Parts: sequence; C-alpha cells; structure tokens
Amino acid sequence: MSIEESLEQLVALKERAKLGGGQDRIDAQHQRGKLTSRERISILLDPGTFEELDALAHDWEEDGEHFYGDAVVTGWGKVDGRTVCVYAQDFTVFGGSLGEVVGTKVYKIMELAMKTGVPVIGLNDSGGARIQEGVAALAGYGEIFHANVKASGVIPQISVIMGPCAGGAVYSPALTDFIFMVEKTSQMFLTGPDVIASVTGEVTTMEELGGAASHVSKSGVAHFASKTEEECLDEVRRLLSYVPSNNMDDAPHLDGGDPIDRRLDDILTVVPGEADMQYDVRDVIERVVDNGEFMEVHEYFAPNIVVGFGRIGGQAIGVVANQPLYLAGVLDIDSSRKAARFVRFCDSFNIPIVTLVDVPGFLPGVSQEYGGIIAHGAKLVYAYAAATVPKITVILRKAFGGAYDAMGSKHLGADVNYAWPTAAIAVMAGSQAVNIISRREITGAEDPDAERKRLIEDYRERLEHPYIAAAKGYIDDVIDPRDTRVKIAHALDMLRTKSVQVAPKKHGNMPL
Repeated sequence: MSIEESLEQLVALKERAKLGGGQDRIDAQHQRGKLTSRERISILLDPGTFEELDALAHDWEEDGEHFYGDAVVTGWGKVDGRTVCVYAQDFTVFGGSLGEVVGTKVYKIMELAMKTGVPVIGLNDSGGARIQEGVAALAGYGEIFHANVKASGVIPQISVIMGPCAGGAVYSPALTDFIFMVEKTSQMFLTGPDVIASVTGEVTTMEELGGAASHVSKSGVAHFASKTEEECLDEVRRLLSYVPSNNMDDAPHLDGGDPIDRRLDDILTVVPGEADMQYDVRDVIERVVDNGEFMEVHEYFAPNIVVGFGRIGGQAIGVVANQPLYLAGVLDIDSSRKAARFVRFCDSFNIPIVTLVDVPGFLPGVSQEYGGIIAHGAKLVYAYAAATVPKITVILRKAFGGAYDAMGSKHLGADVNYAWPTAAIAVMAGSQAVNIISRREITGAEDPDAERKRLIEDYRERLEHPYIAAAKGYIDDVIDPRDTRVKIAHALDMLRTKSVQVAPKKHGNMPL
C-alpha cells in the first residue's frame, strides 16, 4: 500500500469515527433535543483547539458491531486560552454505555489531566455499564472512580450531565467538584422508575426521580441547571474563569476596572437595622464584588445560605453568606454541608474565602437532631478550621451561639475578622436569653411584659454589641459598612503571601 493509499485509509477511518453510531442515530439524538458528543465539545472549547485521542480505539472481538472510538470522544483543547482535558460520552454508540474500551479511554484522559495539571471535564450521556461486557465494564467504572479520588483536590473536576445517566454512570460525577445539568433532557439516578416500582411500589417518572429540578433543589447532588445544552456549556466556561488549573496555581486574575476603594454608598439602606427583618444577602454580595458579578453555586439547594464565586480587585474569591431571606439565615443540616463542601473546594484550590455573617443560630427541632445536625454542623466547623487559604469574615448584623463559631470565626483560624457597628454577638439573642436567666424577675414583676422588655434592652446594651469581641481581639476592627469592600480588598492584598505549616499526617478524619 502506497503512502497516498495509507493516508486515504486514515482519513476514511477518522471520518467514520466522527459519525459515531451513524447518521441515523445522530438524527435521533437531535430529535431528542440533544447535541452529539462532538457538537458539545466544539461549543465548550475555543474554536480549532480540540486534539482528539484514541479516535481509532475499538473492541477487537469479531462478533457484533464495531465503532471506531467506541462510545466516548476524548482529548484536550482550550477554554479562554487555558488547556483542559475533556471526554464526551457518545449516546449514538451503544447508548453511551461503558465497556472496556470506553473505561480505558476515560481513565487515560484523566491520568493525562493529572500529569499535566489541567482541569478535566466530563460530558456525560450514558445508560450505564455495558451489560454484554460483564465484569470488564464494572472494572472500568472502578478504575475511573479511583482516578476521580486521586485527582480530587489536585485538579478541578467538572461533570456535565447531558442525558440519562444511570447506575455506575452517576458515581463518577458524584466524586467530582461540580455537576451541571440540563433541564428536561438530563437525569441522574441509581435505579430507574421501573425498578423502583417493582421493588417498593413507588410510582415516579425519570424527570421527577432524577431530573435537574430534583437534583438542584431537593437532593443537592447537582450544583447548576440550565435550560439548554449551549447555555450549560457556556456556564462551564464561566466557572472555569474563577478556578485555577490545579492546586499549585492561582485562579486567573481578571481586572474588570472596578476600583478597590469604591465605597458602598447605599449599603445602609440595603441591610435593615432590625435584626428580625428580611433582606437578600445577594444585594450585599453584588455590591462588594467587582462589577456586581457573582456566580452562585447550589442556588436552589439550602437557600438559607449562599455560596459562590466573585472577584475583588480582579482576584477570584469564594463567598459564603447567611441568607436572612430564608429561614432567617439559620444553619441547618443542608446548609451546613453545602457550605462545608464549598469551603473545602476553595481551600483545595487556593481561592480566598470571604464570609458574610448574619446568623441567628442552628435550627432547632426533632427532625434536625434525628437527622444528625450535630455531625453535619461539625462538617462546617471542620472545613473552616482546616482551611489554610486566606479567610476574611465580616459580621453584618448578628452572630449567635455555635453558629458564630462555625461561620468563619477567629477561633477557627480566620485571618481578619470585621464587624459592622450594628452587629450583635452573643450566646443567644436577648429575647431568648432573658427568658432563661431572668425568669424569676419577669414572673415576679408587677408588669411582666414591661420588665421583660426592660431586661432585653439591658442585655442588648451590655452583651450583644460587637465591642466586647473587639476588646478581646476576636474582632479585628469594627468598620463603617460602606467601607466593607475596601477593607476586604486591603486584607486580601495583605494575605497574598500567607503561608501555613500543618502538622504532618495522612489526613484528618472529617465527620462525614
């Protein structure tokens, strides 16, 4: 065979590989409202940057259909000029199921991402393990799970669910840092509706069981939901702009032209002085960060706490903030684990943490206690205490009880702690405290209501203000709320050279 003939054969094979399961199956994919694996890659990556690996890999068994590249497309490319590794499951080939070839390809691209220190992005559209391949399919999943764990905290791992993902296909995404889903066309579940109905008698649909709406609001498994695949992939690109390529790098510095000394002139009208009045903490966050640009994570799950990414002076930061708009901003089971997971990610990838505190305490209740609020609240304590990145905390209005400690307090190793002059810091609010410590005085008074009111005011004047904490050094400064942005910016600049030596150990035992 001549070189010309060999080149013609190569071109033909690669063109065949690009068709995946064939044009009919591509058309069927489009009819479902879904893009193909290669179309998704072309939207995700900068134009002309994709370099494919293992396009000619396939199963050499003689029986059955053969598809070059099998049910996954792998390779590397660039997002905003930064290299990333990517794999995209191809639903047109055996429903995107994972067999030996697919498992090997995915593991190989993950290993390459770790060796080169770049993020890995998985575009998932798979029916699960390839039943015909038996234990070889299970082995492939196991090796991918192992790679996920090795890569955890080393390189960012992002999973994008773009179709039905069942069984073993959902465990790898669950081990990654962030999960994106598409409304109506993507689902995640271990066992489908038919199996559930046969075993438990419960009747449900694929969308109710594992759709985007369920996972971003009820289970908390997914972090983001988008209406279309294109919008979803754009959001992945946006997320990457806030995170570094690996745990040894810093996140990209993007100066948006917003002066760090900009005062928050209207902040006094945004946050009510009365401790029990609602407001949206996003209004505070958007005034503090550059140009009001804030990428919220887990927006619809545990809405009593807000977490996400922004920038101050061009530097990427992670924000954790109590949300008085929901449940008065209390900490409960879901909000504790949501915030703890986010703090751990920021700490893994050198992203400073800014905490905005307005918390009345942990949510009381039998269901919370039985659900393990002690252990889940301890996750948040552990995450903050273990974090070695710069940590800056601002108490906006109140910080009561154990929640004061848990929300990035000085006692958990925060570097710089500020409070507004209206901040109330105490074991509990005066309205609760006097019922315990002054019960006899109230019941024995001629006018119990008036006495109770007087005692509450006395408690607030003596114990709730921020100056006791400031006197003890637990608060580094009581600041004008309008200076919040500039104070945080100056603290971030000072903390750029922060270095912490931790005790040698394999790892701590986080209360999981």
